[in-house]
Amino acid sequence: MQRVKEALGLEEDPKVMVRKWQATLRSEQRALDRQVRDIQFEEKKVVKSIREAAKRGDQASVRVLAKQVVHTRKTVGQLYTNKAQLMSINNQLVEQLAVLRVSHALQKSTQVMSALTQAIKLPELQRTMVEMSKEMMRAGLIDEMMSDTLDSAMDTEDMEEETEEEISKVLDSIIGDTVKAMPAAGKAKLPQQQAAEEEEEPDDMEELQSRLAAVKAQ
Repeated sequence: MQRVKEALGLEEDPKVMVRKWQATLRSEQRALDRQVRDIQFEEKKVVKSIREAAKRGDQASVRVLAKQVVHTRKTVGQLYTNKAQLMSINNQLVEQLAVLRVSHALQKSTQVMSALTQAIKLPELQRTMVEMSKEMMRAGLIDEMMSDTLDSAMDTEDMEEETEEEISKVLDSIIGDTVKAMPAAGKAKLPQQQAAEEEEEPDDMEELQSRLAAVKAQ
């Protein structure tokens, strides 16, 4: 009967479904790796610009660029977290293949459910993970997710603002002692000074941010 259903396309072979999910996970991992490489490539350009701005004594540009480096490194860290979630799901699927060799059927897995719930919250993976979760629910691998769980997954929090401490650490690692010649991170500025610094920000800041945003959107 099982073979008849498969022949008619009424039910997929569980092994085929698991391997399909694994292929999707591998594809997503490769995409994340590409994003990391592209972002790190762009970061090298920003670091070079920081050193050039420091040589000119352009404090405003140095700080704006340093914020960008902090942001890109946080982004890379998040992408590595995303990849770890995918690897966790794949490990659980490997166990399911072992179960299939004995029982010839998928068994409900709370581990897969937990890993999927976390992965769905990640912006870069939402669309793929939501679709995969629906397939796994139909296959009986995981319990049905509440609709509000899927909806809430789409409400992601923005990345935290770069702190002065993070900016200082980045500058220290890039230009070292030159940082000491700059104004203290927490030093208050008059409104006129703040406005002047903002006007001095490099014209290519928006271009850098646009390139990084484009990389994440890939």
